[in-house]
Amino acid sequence: MTTNLKKSIFKGVELNSKNNNTEHHTSVISVDELIVRRGQRFTVSLKLTQAFNPDLNPLTVVAATGTSPSEDRGTKSRFGIPDNVMRSPSAKAIWNIELHKNSFPSMGILILTITPAANTPVGQYVLSVKHQDQEMLLAKLVVLFNPWCPDDWVFLPDEKERQEYVMNEQGIIYRGSRNYISPMNWDFGQFEDSMVNICLKMLDVNNKFLKDPASDESARCNPIYISRVVSAMINCNDDRGVLQGNWGSSYAGGVSPSQWNGSYAILKQWFKTNCSPVKYGQCWVFAGVMCSVMRLLGIPCRVVTNFDSAHDNDANLTIDVYHADYGVRERESKDSIWNFHVWVEGWMKRPDLAGDGKYDGWQVLDPTPQEKSEGVFCCGPASVKAILNGETDLKYDVPFVFAEVNADCVDWLVKANGSKVIISSDTNRVGKNISTKAVDSNKRMDITDSYKYAEGSEKERDVFNYASGNRSFLRTARVNALSDMEFKPLSMRFEEVTKPINGKDVHLNLVLQSTTAKQLSINIGVQALTYNGKVADNIQGERKEETLQPGKDLSIPIRVPFSVYNKYMMECDSMRVSALVAEKPGTEYLVMNNVVLQNPPISIKVSGEMRLNREINVEVAFMNPIDEKLKDCTLTVSGSGLMEEQKHTLPDLLPNTRARVLFALVPYKIGEKTLIADISCSSFKNIKTSCTVNVRP
Repeated sequence: MTTNLKKSIFKGVELNSKNNNTEHHTSVISVDELIVRRGQRFTVSLKLTQAFNPDLNPLTVVAATGTSPSEDRGTKSRFGIPDNVMRSPSAKAIWNIELHKNSFPSMGILILTITPAANTPVGQYVLSVKHQDQEMLLAKLVVLFNPWCPDDWVFLPDEKERQEYVMNEQGIIYRGSRNYISPMNWDFGQFEDSMVNICLKMLDVNNKFLKDPASDESARCNPIYISRVVSAMINCNDDRGVLQGNWGSSYAGGVSPSQWNGSYAILKQWFKTNCSPVKYGQCWVFAGVMCSVMRLLGIPCRVVTNFDSAHDNDANLTIDVYHADYGVRERESKDSIWNFHVWVEGWMKRPDLAGDGKYDGWQVLDPTPQEKSEGVFCCGPASVKAILNGETDLKYDVPFVFAEVNADCVDWLVKANGSKVIISSDTNRVGKNISTKAVDSNKRMDITDSYKYAEGSEKERDVFNYASGNRSFLRTARVNALSDMEFKPLSMRFEEVTKPINGKDVHLNLVLQSTTAKQLSINIGVQALTYNGKVADNIQGERKEETLQPGKDLSIPIRVPFSVYNKYMMECDSMRVSALVAEKPGTEYLVMNNVVLQNPPISIKVSGEMRLNREINVEVAFMNPIDEKLKDCTLTVSGSGLMEEQKHTLPDLLPNTRARVLFALVPYKIGEKTLIADISCSSFKNIKTSCTVNVRP
């Protein structure tokens, strides 16, 4: 369409979407819609009805995005051939255009090489072209961040890392506890259908956009800003965010967080229901969904799990845990220690913190709504390097994340009369086995040393004291707590007799040792525990009187029958086995162990080689491992690039019998893909397994 009625000088436009998108690593999203990365050239072919002479009649192109495009805000750029276009003197994000050598200007055939500036705000753009006195739409396109471009703040130099942290649609999220680390496959699916529209919609309904659209659109050039917006938008606490959290015992009206296998189903539901929150999420779900959005936008991202993760509610870097004197059931406390907590790390420069790149690299971003940051439920980006060195005066939310990995713990016994006695103090408990999936491998990578120096080292204590800053009350409280802890010549530990497996009785030994004889009163308790450290219920308890001989191990067997723990563990993540040991008279001791049960196995068999767009049969099999009938059995299978999610109802399963489900799938993307199977029934919830396949052309 032209601006007047005379014959158009423009004959046609070819966007070369397939070639451009391949060059820009976006062909996995689409080969029809033009999707490019900033700081990298793309080509558009323009045919004119007459010869092109730039000296007589220049060609001018305008790129614009948002509600109020502005050169000064970087949401509009004017450029042309020759490049003598009049611009605002304070124009930002200036695009570039050149005439490709394969052009034939004399025939009106122009191959335009266009490069969005490396600081271009991401989003949907309209390109219009003007020649002589006529103007037309040249292209509609989407511009994303570019980790391949050295001038982009998200530049990641290593190609294997770019493939892992931007392009990989499958990943692993670690759960369980420090002693029972369990890998769970997660389907990020960031390049599935409509993901571009979903992620851009997320930006367009965030509260900062609603308050000031022009400023928000301009700030989308900055991955620091974008990551903070996405962190807030993954939860729905302040806005029209994606997920509603639920840490209760009922998931009525929604889906149990442990039932999700990937991000796409969640994001698609949010988008199709006009941004209504999806029910329900917990930390690994929030993190998995955020990682998908970040990777789609082009910001390198990975999911990270911190075991024994502290939630320091009063920000004093000390976690106070209270226990009742009649046993080992925890009393409520504002502070808590989660079995594990999952967040994400995004890769970006941090010139807002230092000009020398000191804080560049991985940044913690946590979309789980725990504490407010500048009045909003979001967290980060917090520089991992700042966390390592205890620089808690830096934005954003470094003190909170520092406490999650490095707070000190004090356990208190609360007597019947209300008095409190310290029964243990531990500087080593929090922040264990910080884990993420390794690059180009399904192995676990321990990254604890990127967050803190070795526990017990002088450097780690120096950093802790530095992080405490001017909080003299904190240091005094810590010193007093530790000085109250007299040397207690009693060692206690739990030993596994057999590997704890869901469906079988759990067998442990409590082993005590002392250099002197002791008369002991021992309270042993077993509680059902949610992953965020909350005691859901008492499973069993017993009290014993024992005599401990000097230099000899006293081994006390503990058995927790499946018939006793099963009903409690249907909705809980682990069981806490605790022993509160009291000398006669006087001193009390506490030892705890969080036991995570290993689920019974599921098998997946693929018959033959996976080929693009060819049907193939898959069999999933599951054996009933217990001495009772399993009812209400369902199988859910999913995998981006392989199939839409399928649900199968299984017949009741008698003891020691096997269920087999056959189904067909037609892979629609090539490359390494992951098929995830999830079985739930009357005695087991969300038993998962996965199978990695390579889809060939």
